[in-house]
Amino acid sequence: MRAYACVQRSEVRVIKMALVSEFLGQLTLSYGTDKAVAYPLQEAEPTFPTVVAFRDFDPISDAARLDAALRTKGVDEQSIIDILTRRSYEQRQEIAFGYERMAKKDLQTALKGALSGSLEALMLGLMKSPAQYDALELRAAMKGLGTDEETLIEMVCSRNDRELADIQKVYRELFKKDLEKDVAGDTSGDFAKLLLALIQTKRDEPSNVVDYEKIDDDAKSLYEAGVKRKGTDAAVWISILTQRSATHLQRVFERYKSYSPYDLKESICKEVKGDLEKSFLTLVECLENKQMYFADRLDEAMKGKGAKEKVLTRILVSRCQVDLMKIRREFKKRHGRSLYRAISEHTKGDYQKALLSLCGGDD
Repeated sequence: MRAYACVQRSEVRVIKMALVSEFLGQLTLSYGTDKAVAYPLQEAEPTFPTVVAFRDFDPISDAARLDAALRTKGVDEQSIIDILTRRSYEQRQEIAFGYERMAKKDLQTALKGALSGSLEALMLGLMKSPAQYDALELRAAMKGLGTDEETLIEMVCSRNDRELADIQKVYRELFKKDLEKDVAGDTSGDFAKLLLALIQTKRDEPSNVVDYEKIDDDAKSLYEAGVKRKGTDAAVWISILTQRSATHLQRVFERYKSYSPYDLKESICKEVKGDLEKSFLTLVECLENKQMYFADRLDEAMKGKGAKEKVLTRILVSRCQVDLMKIRREFKKRHGRSLYRAISEHTKGDYQKALLSLCGGDD
């Protein structure tokens, strides 16, 4: 109980700091007569994790517990879940090192041999670094016959430039292939151009100056390349949406409404279709409110009978140390029930227990 209380206090401190950072980041200045006005610059995106470093951490004890759980007849899944879903990635690596010394075998190999199905995929995902996990998911989306465009869109459009650069480096190390070339080979047309422009990581860094003239120019260019003309000049949209900073684009989207009778997302739906439409919408939604985007993805994954377990696993594994606490709040706000309750209703067994542990609690 004492260890659990320590984790809760640690989570509360992290959340409070993140909320203060978020509040400061949302302070804006009204349009004035000057072209540019000084604006507070955020050095890093705030985090809203549900999984934080375990306070009373003992990697040798955890490794021994895992060894016993994996040796038990029938496998003690609950102990595996309790340990791996409540430790940070860095702590899991320490546990893996201790386990290998103790059991003389690789922990990931042992987990793969003892578990199966969605629980296996989730636990193995937790043992990967964020970049490794994303690289593996992208590779799986393009491997074999056909392409999982939905996964490509989600992952490429929701990651920032630093994350995409890390993914490309790891992708090359793991598969001896170039991510950009693989994406180009599996997609086509303007859809390919958009994904490739994002992978090339040419987005501007956030500035401590708000350039109102540039904001107006970009908003006008988006309107003239789409709603104002017959047909859509997708190249203009791709250039602006993949090269400007997120804070700049948030102001562009607001300014766009002064030119167009539709907001930008409505304009996208009117102007383009198919995978290009989905990718543009995903990109805009992530630039506006990334956590709301993921909340909606989770809701879609749990509609109807059963659940899209690959989507649930990918989002909870990849976001639990980033912003899952805020995704939870956005989910409750948008969909009228807690993420915890939704997972409880649409999943079952040990897989459900693992997801709920990563979720971190009911709202």
